[in-house]
Amino acid sequence: MFLLLQGPHGPFFHRLARLLTAAGATCWRVAFNGGDAFFWSDQDHLIRHDAPPEAWPAHLDQIIARNGVTDIVLYGDVRPIHAAARAAAAAHGITLHVFEEGYLRPFWITYERGGSNGHSALMRIPLERMRAALDGSGPEITRPPATWGDMRQHKFYGALYHFLLLTRRRQWPRYRTHRDVGVWREYVLHMRRIVRTPLNAALQLIESSKIRRGGFPFVLVPLQLEHDSNFVAHSDFERMADFVNLCLDAFAAHAPRHHHIVFKAHPLEDGRGDVRGAIRDRAAQLGLQDRVHFVPGGKLAALLAQARSVLTVNSTSAQQALWRGLPVKALGRAVYDKPGLVSEQPLDRFLENPARPDARLYRVFRDYLLDSSQVPGGYYAARSRGHALRLVVDMMLAPDDPYQALEQGRGTSRQQIWGGD
Repeated sequence: MFLLLQGPHGPFFHRLARLLTAAGATCWRVAFNGGDAFFWSDQDHLIRHDAPPEAWPAHLDQIIARNGVTDIVLYGDVRPIHAAARAAAAAHGITLHVFEEGYLRPFWITYERGGSNGHSALMRIPLERMRAALDGSGPEITRPPATWGDMRQHKFYGALYHFLLLTRRRQWPRYRTHRDVGVWREYVLHMRRIVRTPLNAALQLIESSKIRRGGFPFVLVPLQLEHDSNFVAHSDFERMADFVNLCLDAFAAHAPRHHHIVFKAHPLEDGRGDVRGAIRDRAAQLGLQDRVHFVPGGKLAALLAQARSVLTVNSTSAQQALWRGLPVKALGRAVYDKPGLVSEQPLDRFLENPARPDARLYRVFRDYLLDSSQVPGGYYAARSRGHALRLVVDMMLAPDDPYQALEQGRGTSRQQIWGGD
């Protein structure tokens, strides 16, 4: 019996459950608020959790015992609701299916068992073991599966979800978001982000053009969302401003004087942490205003094409840099932080003379991911969602997790991946 908890905003988990049910499984969904309930039409298999968050672990144990739960499905594994589920799955011997954004985004999503990001099995698998699993598996994969994009739909479903939280609060009076801002503030931030999209797009084009024409070497810093679970749970930084200050202080002290530093905001940045203000203020304190740049979102590829190196906490976007052979320094815990890939230099040495990754080792790592946990498609747009669902249900029903399957000769078929749209 599959128990689905909170999924990506939108209908992905509902469509996933329909396919699992068609395969003969029984699926239940737990709703913690009006947004969860809205995207689940099977009321006969809906469980409400309308008690305080502290009561959730005990309620989950009751659900597991009463319903004979064998599998738990969730999106991200560190929010309190899901952290409790991860612990319960380990205690009861339940299979935990974890979805996340793609480690090789934007054209893939991630499916793993047991945990993701810093809790992923990848953290414990050395590159030599990956190389052995790939032996004779086929040529290197060098292109994405298609050209779909989910960003507009992602923003839409995020705003709709938080609108539903607001309008259905009376039905769910004890729900508390895992974010550090309230439901109303979260909704306002989502709407402001949507309204500001055209302006940010124009500013992004202007700033990117200035950087491309500037002719100066630069280190690129792809910023993450301050409330991103990967940043919160798998780094030692409390706020993005702490990371920004560390980068700028080290840059001022150790980078060559003709070098610049470019901070690129996450495409879903909503301004809640005022990271732009933090960059501006610290740069002014250090006298770096002419060497510090901020790009408000947009695509990463054009900047990566001219960057000298990349500095990050643990953003998955660093994999695009590794694929291009750019030096990468990660200051958090990341699945790609392995010897030969990410620089092991101290930050000052990295800014002075960054060490490049071993291209052969990165090809091993990338192909291992593509043959195992990376599923082509997305969560939000109908076309990309359909492509992902066609592949992931069979992976969930398989006896082994994606990494075990690959190592036992049953990895994801590349013909499936590239076999069309």
